[in-house]
Amino acid sequence: MKRKWFGMVLLGLGAFLLVVGVLATVWAPGVVKKTPLDVDQTTHLDGTVNKLNPATGEMEENPVKVESISKADADASNDDVIVFVQTACVVIDVDNAPNCVDGDDPRLVTATTDVFATDRVSAEAIADFKGLPTDAVPHEGLVNKWPFDSQKKDYTYWNGTLDRALPAVYKGTKNILGIDTYVYEIKAEKEPIDIAEGIPGTYDDLTTIYVEPKTGAIQQQTDSMQQYLEDGTQVVDLNIGFTEDQQKAFADDAKTNMRMLDMMTLWMPIVGFVGGALCVLAGLALLLTASRRDSAGNEKSTKALAGTSS
Repeated sequence: MKRKWFGMVLLGLGAFLLVVGVLATVWAPGVVKKTPLDVDQTTHLDGTVNKLNPATGEMEENPVKVESISKADADASNDDVIVFVQTACVVIDVDNAPNCVDGDDPRLVTATTDVFATDRVSAEAIADFKGLPTDAVPHEGLVNKWPFDSQKKDYTYWNGTLDRALPAVYKGTKNILGIDTYVYEIKAEKEPIDIAEGIPGTYDDLTTIYVEPKTGAIQQQTDSMQQYLEDGTQVVDLNIGFTEDQQKAFADDAKTNMRMLDMMTLWMPIVGFVGGALCVLAGLALLLTASRRDSAGNEKSTKALAGTSS
């Protein structure tokens, strides 16, 4: 009786584990490989900026820091598309400058606000999403992350200065603080822009982005940007990258998120299918042996009764 009862328990457990394996294979990837709607991320960069001093005609170098804040607008988003509000402030880091200053402060280099929508799986911009404000600039390509399961191939990446996407060319791999990343370069060369209102010029930029491929999370980003007047006079030379503390924080986040993805998409199917199959087989074996024991016991009882009656 105990053998039969235990066999039924194993069959039930095996069936449950097999269902877990199916769900982990079919349903879980569509849930965990999706940008969450509660994103609220602050990113810090630092470096140097050389700016032309109109009074002296000389380039002056100063330390600079950047704070970029990306927040999801859950109310404007839906199951497939997420809306982001992203603000960025570039400040000359002197006299204990805060992360951002008002427009009258001479330490301010730039302050921008951007609103855009991206696909929660592919991370591609959705230019005409109905949740965007009417004055939002239509975006294209990737904007603030790479897709889950990023590939060793070229993508397109949004450039907010030019208001269009540029090729993000795959360049190889690099390990950053224990995280294997794919490296992509985005170049702009001699692009016409307005240096200031009514002052035309050109723009060069080299952005290098290091992406953890499983999650598509950016682990490091460096940017080297130059602006020139039409006569070739350089007016800005900006070189920035994630701070060391920021890189460490992103590496820790990536390790946690990769473990969660592995658990949901790798280990749960293995445990579900392998463990479920073993439990089912063991349960069937116990039920079979219990049935044989019962049959043998019944046969003995029948023979014993037959002997008694004779």
